[in-house]
Amino acid sequence: MRTALVIGTGLIGTSAALALTARGVRVHLRDHDPEQARTAAALGAGTTQEPAEPVDLAVVAVPPAHIASVVTAVQRAGEARGCIDVGSVKGGARAAVREGGGDLAGYLGTHPMSGREQSGPLAATPELFEGRPWVLTPTAETHTEVLNLALELIALCGAVPVMMDADAHDRAVALVSHTPQLVSSMVAARLEDADETAVRLCGQGIRDVTRIAASDPAMWVEILSANPGPVADVLTEVAGDLEETVRALRALESEGAGRKETGVKGIEAVLRRGNAGRARVPGKHGQAPAAYATLAVLIGDRPGELARIFADAGSAGVNIEDVRIEHATGQQAGHVQLMVDPGALASLEKVLRERGWTMRQQ
Repeated sequence: MRTALVIGTGLIGTSAALALTARGVRVHLRDHDPEQARTAAALGAGTTQEPAEPVDLAVVAVPPAHIASVVTAVQRAGEARGCIDVGSVKGGARAAVREGGGDLAGYLGTHPMSGREQSGPLAATPELFEGRPWVLTPTAETHTEVLNLALELIALCGAVPVMMDADAHDRAVALVSHTPQLVSSMVAARLEDADETAVRLCGQGIRDVTRIAASDPAMWVEILSANPGPVADVLTEVAGDLEETVRALRALESEGAGRKETGVKGIEAVLRRGNAGRARVPGKHGQAPAAYATLAVLIGDRPGELARIFADAGSAGVNIEDVRIEHATGQQAGHVQLMVDPGALASLEKVLRERGWTMRQQ
């Protein structure tokens, strides 16, 4: 691939353009908002000059409702050898391209499973797709050249290609992406009118659950409008679990021993099902989640503290498998949680204590 046209310079489009430009591809940028395209160009994502001849690949990174019209316009103008989109919903876009008279042989629906709660070109990074799944939904009509161009794009972005049927993809993202966004927003909405004393008690648990609730509502309205049925199906199942959980909690409020026992069993059942589901979420390198040991180390909110603790862990010969920070409300301190192989826990704890760190095991 020598040339590409990226249409839509938001988070995904600009990130892909940055990755391609860094690997020597000449990228042309286009957006309905010229200022946004100029911002992406200023970040080093490419040029806002229109291509003088057809590019190798057009990457359509616009909201789902506009994918089909942009794809068919690119094809009719002969602007690219192949055309892909990077929208989060696939079945509807493909059907709309067909209905709009587009060439399905020259078009391929794709979806990089990567993103951030921020949007726009200023949130973009060329590393956004590193190691992340990138779904492709080819059909018997898809031209081999277009598929190969898409695979080359994914390789240049450092992502991992995953082949799926378009409708199966839409059901999958309803479960693992779209429903979590809504549930996160619903939980965060409970905080809007909460008493200030309750909000001050927020810890890492509520931060984890509500992190993606900071996402752009307008963007998510576009996404959910393109995949309403599968999302509603998953939410219906969640609603069933909620009703059962509420009944179990009401039983725990009762005076009768029998009802309390029923309540305990109901709560335990949903928690254990949650354990089982969480255990299926891929861990490091896409493998099954490992049972890491966690060491929580008290750390001050000062420059160089994280670098120092990582250097001390390195001196112990211990690899940090994962890390997270639990901030203390209203204090210039917190705990950095170091996840390590259980066999390395004792040596790590010993070295850190010798270096003056205060810690607790999880």
